[in-house]
Amino acid sequence: MKTGRLEAFSDGVLAIIITIMVLGMSAPEGYTFEALRPILPVFLTYILSFIYVGIYWNNHHHLLQAVNLVNGKILWANLNLLFWLSLFPFATDWMGKNYFEDNPTAIYGGVLLMAAIAFKIMVYCVIKNEGKESNIGKVYNNDKRMNISLFLYLAGIVISFFLPIISLLIYLGVALMWIVPDPRIERTLKD
Repeated sequence: MKTGRLEAFSDGVLAIIITIMVLGMSAPEGYTFEALRPILPVFLTYILSFIYVGIYWNNHHHLLQAVNLVNGKILWANLNLLFWLSLFPFATDWMGKNYFEDNPTAIYGGVLLMAAIAFKIMVYCVIKNEGKESNIGKVYNNDKRMNISLFLYLAGIVISFFLPIISLLIYLGVALMWIVPDPRIERTLKD
C-alpha cells in the first residue's frame, strides 16, 4: 500500500488534536491583563503541547517521505502513535489547570513517553518492512536522540513527584532537541 491514505488520516487526526487543545482554553472573565494571570499555566502548557504535536507531525511527515510502501503492522503502529498523541489535550488541560502539580506533570510526561515509544515502534516497523539498508534504516537504526529522549521522559516523570518545574524543563529540553527535523532523512532522500 502507498502512504497517501495513512498520511492524510494522520494529518486529520493531528489537526483535530490541536483544535481540541485550543478549545480547552477559555478566555478569562475580566478585561485586564491581570485577568490573564490565572490562565497563564494553561497557555504555557498549550504552547509546549502545540510544539510537541508539530514535532510529531513534522517527523511523521519526514518518516513517511522515506517509506516506499506500508503494511498492516505500520498501519497499527501509526494508530498506536495517534492514540497516544490524542491524549495530549487531556494531559495538557489537566497539567495547565492544576498549575504544574506533581501528578498532572507526571501524567503529561507519561503521555510524552508513550508517544515517543509509539514513534519508535513505528520506526521499527518501517525499518522491518523497508530493510536495514533502506533510507530510513540508515537514518534511524540505533538512533541515539530517540533513546536519550526516552530516558529523559522517564527521568522527568520520576522527578515530577519531587520538583515538577524541573520535569517541565526536561520536557522542554527534549522538545528543543527535536524541533529541527532530522536532516539525515532529507539527505538520504536526495541521494
